[in-house]
Amino acid sequence: MTRRPLSRFPIYAAAIGLLAISAINLTPSLAAEEAVTIPPPAVDVQNASGIQTAVLAGGCFWGVQGVFQHTKGVVNAVSGYSGGIKANADYHLVSTGTTGHAESVEIKYDPKKISYGKILQIFFSVVHDPTQLNRQGPDTGTQYRSAIFTTSDEQKKVADAYIAQLNSAGVYKKPIVTKVGPLQAFFAAEGYHQDYLTLHPSQPYIAYNDIPKVENLKKLFAEDYSEKPALVSDIKVTN
Repeated sequence: MTRRPLSRFPIYAAAIGLLAISAINLTPSLAAEEAVTIPPPAVDVQNASGIQTAVLAGGCFWGVQGVFQHTKGVVNAVSGYSGGIKANADYHLVSTGTTGHAESVEIKYDPKKISYGKILQIFFSVVHDPTQLNRQGPDTGTQYRSAIFTTSDEQKKVADAYIAQLNSAGVYKKPIVTKVGPLQAFFAAEGYHQDYLTLHPSQPYIAYNDIPKVENLKKLFAEDYSEKPALVSDIKVTN
């Protein structure tokens, strides 16, 4: 199924119309998916140097990108597609749920300022609900699945260990369904999808589903929150 903007639903539209006017001031309690306070990973990537890459899928990429653009240590976060082939890396095709792609975000980060483990902690805590299979909030389909596309054996070790740690600790009511596998390719999404949260903060879908995620980042990870987002506006994005 494709994304279902709240504006298409009369009840939601009426309820959210007033909220959209002051979207930036929405409280975390209005989030479609609530944040969860979780422990940091016991295992993390060690001795990384230079700009590193993490690729994560956790529902609509607008919110995932928006959260990490407000995360200190992240130098770039691009919305795109992973899991399928280049020929199918097109929004309208991906939205059918038949391409194998998941809406994903490629995160470039400085390991001297933020670790891979911290990125995963934010991912599992405020970005999405990792216990939902092939859906997040109002969006359903395999293109909205929870996935970690690793770029090294060490990343896979950290991701697998963290999922086992969180399941063992029972921080969620249900088991984590996040799939961990090697990154085959990442394809940047169309330009109009980039920086979407920043450019459209009052759009009902963003106001209800995604602005609260950024507010949760600010609340639960205050030391990692950056008021100024790392935008991709000046970077050429191709399909």
